[in-house]
Amino acid sequence: MNRPFPPEDTVPPGRRTVMVDGVELARGSRVRLRPTQRADILDMALAGRIAEVDGVEEDFEGTVHVAVVLEGDPGRDFGSGQQIGHRFFFSPQELEPVVEPAGAGAATGPRILVAGIGNVFCADDGFGPEVIAALRARPLPPQVHAADFGIRGMDLAYRLLEGWHTALFVDAAPHGQPPGTVSVIEPEVPDLAESRATPQAHGMDPVQVLSLAAHLAEEPLPRVLVIGCEPEIRMTGEEPDVRVGLSRPVREAVEVAAGMVESLVAELLAGAGPMADRGVRAGQRPATVGEEVSSR
Repeated sequence: MNRPFPPEDTVPPGRRTVMVDGVELARGSRVRLRPTQRADILDMALAGRIAEVDGVEEDFEGTVHVAVVLEGDPGRDFGSGQQIGHRFFFSPQELEPVVEPAGAGAATGPRILVAGIGNVFCADDGFGPEVIAALRARPLPPQVHAADFGIRGMDLAYRLLEGWHTALFVDAAPHGQPPGTVSVIEPEVPDLAESRATPQAHGMDPVQVLSLAAHLAEEPLPRVLVIGCEPEIRMTGEEPDVRVGLSRPVREAVEVAAGMVESLVAELLAGAGPMADRGVRAGQRPATVGEEVSSR
């Protein structure tokens, strides 16, 4: 396989499309891999696997290459710049579009990224990853991708550039409320012209992540909503000892937040209200962005 070299044009790789068997393939499209007999042994080993299109690129000779990531591969969340061994290139002729039957839950509508943020070795800071773990037991629509980014801020910044309609950040967020209180906050996305950020390979400051993504972006960033939980135990990461596990009120808030994610996703996909700015908490009445809901 030759690694493509995208030309310098006005269409970002993540926005390009290619027609295969009458189906327009774009980032997020599902395909079945059908490598030709001339493919190398690594490609042949992937024959019949289902993958998701990560981008459509073109080399200097005008040859189109489709970058894909395997369905269910956790390595897809390392970001396109760090997907060595997880991102593969095939020609359009080697791909078979996977078209869902009518009524079978085809992946239509806006794409939503749910990002768990936090350090699992710093007590309640691990709230975001715990919510993502809880979501794995709940069926999510095919156009919704939930991932634990931990403290990989740079990976999340690059992931935000992949054409998402909305990104939901799930994080421990102190805001002066009783421990375990879950809130929905809509932060201000930095202006592309004003954004200045120092990359952190092993840090996760959501503000810096958004600033870095805005600095890298060629197009507007997705809408960002933060599902934040008031921590009881706050650690800086500078302590001599680690502390694994959530405090009781924050642990109880995990299922509340997971239900909140489901409700927000449903309303965002349905397009209800002004960009679906309301979410229903599990077992709670509807709540507006900025309102707090306690797990107690």
